[in-house]
Amino acid sequence: MRMEAEQMRRKGWKRLWLSAFLVVLSVLGLAAAPALAEKAELYPAKQVVLDVLSQPEVMDKYSKISDAIWSYAELGLQEYKSSALLADTLEAAGFQVERGLAGMPTCFVATYGSGKPVIGLLGEFDALAMLSQKAGVAFQDPLVPGAPGHGCTHNTMCTAAAAAAIALKEAMDQFGIPGTIKVFGSPAEETVISRPYMVRAGLFEGVDAVIDNHGGGDFSTGYGISGNGLFSFTVTFHGRTAHSGGNPWNGRSALDAVELMNAGVNMLREHLYFSSRIHYVITEGGEAPNVVPDRATVWYYVRNSDDKLEPDFQKVLNCAKGAALATGCTYDVRVYTAIHQRYNNKAAAELYQKNIELVGMPEWSEEDVAFAKALQKELGVKVTGLKTEVEKLTPPPSVFTGGGSSDVGEVTLIAPCATIRFPATVPGVDSHHWGNVAAGATPIAHKGLIAGAKAIAASALDLLTKPEELAKLRAEFEEQQKKYPYRSYLPEGAEPPLDMYDQLMKKYLPLLEEFSYDPESSEPLMQEYTLAK
Repeated sequence: MRMEAEQMRRKGWKRLWLSAFLVVLSVLGLAAAPALAEKAELYPAKQVVLDVLSQPEVMDKYSKISDAIWSYAELGLQEYKSSALLADTLEAAGFQVERGLAGMPTCFVATYGSGKPVIGLLGEFDALAMLSQKAGVAFQDPLVPGAPGHGCTHNTMCTAAAAAAIALKEAMDQFGIPGTIKVFGSPAEETVISRPYMVRAGLFEGVDAVIDNHGGGDFSTGYGISGNGLFSFTVTFHGRTAHSGGNPWNGRSALDAVELMNAGVNMLREHLYFSSRIHYVITEGGEAPNVVPDRATVWYYVRNSDDKLEPDFQKVLNCAKGAALATGCTYDVRVYTAIHQRYNNKAAAELYQKNIELVGMPEWSEEDVAFAKALQKELGVKVTGLKTEVEKLTPPPSVFTGGGSSDVGEVTLIAPCATIRFPATVPGVDSHHWGNVAAGATPIAHKGLIAGAKAIAASALDLLTKPEELAKLRAEFEEQQKKYPYRSYLPEGAEPPLDMYDQLMKKYLPLLEEFSYDPESSEPLMQEYTLAK
């Protein structure tokens, strides 16, 4: 017993000394740390891209390009000026640009270099309906009431990708770095349209890895499955006209069918899984109450996780079928787009995180912070100003509760991909809100997009020059493909809905023209912040 007690005492001391030793090592920074704690390597080629993007004239150039796109405020598949400005900028820098791809006039791919590896950079540039707002004004004050506005930072995003790509070209030329850079100019992301058609057209074939980007209130990245898949479609009912007062019994109201379908869907919500999201707007419902409408259209979004999405879509179509039967109407369905959830690559996120930490947060001015606080106060959110530290990389939530959608999901099933989220707006401001439009052409957005471009370029350079890093992304992706092989949700015969926003853009384009900003201007778009009325 005494010997056993002595052995236990010695083991206890050993454990105590080991714990103390590990604590000392940890304090000294000598203990084994996770790979993520390693800092990004700053080698000469990477220093070049960071230096290029730090030049005042370069920062000014891309800030003005972003502001011009902000001022155009073009809706999805109508981004003619925005797409041309970005494509022309890349072409002038020596990129080979293909335009009008995948059945979309505003879709382009800009390519530089040759051979492997092939690294893709995603970029978006479409605006949102109904969000017009003056830049740098901390209260609601639209440029053109009811007109579109950049409420999701898309004016900064393809701009950041283009800036990164052109800086990369300089480093590739200077150091003789082999490989290919592709910038995928992707229209209509707000309505999640372009990427499934781009994938179907084979535009991503041969791409080894992809860097997505998005503006936000912080500087971060992430991994794992996120967002909802989505079906976007219209249901158009066809009835028969009649005099609404004289002989309504001879009519068949297409509007009644739309309303009955919507009622059925609203009853259905209770019986769908909590991650589902369903939204609709009636886009056509007759023109006068004294004529029974013979045509009415409703536009639907049906969202859920990939394993539940298609059954939910069929349930909503059953509501249309029942409404048609009950009202004596016929109907047709037009699918605009259909997308998967996002499958963000962990190895990519870990690499991108290191470069986010290398770049660090922008330096905000007192005026930037004052505007952020005034906007936060106006919107009734926590007044915190602007963030000063990058976010840590954290695991995805353990429970998926649903949410928004992005057609980047299609790309994540074709090549390893993760998103670099850069600080281009005010923390706490909802996306798809005029508050984001207010911040979108300010020094906050300008500084954020340059920080994002640096992280994109640095990460792409690592993938071009470090085969072991690219191999990590590819190995993870190949395992993912075994579990989640790609299958397009697009039905046979689906085509990009080029007419979707045609009339709306024609309505507002002449009114927005007055505020169109010239990226060659010597003056900034926004002269100063306006904090109060």
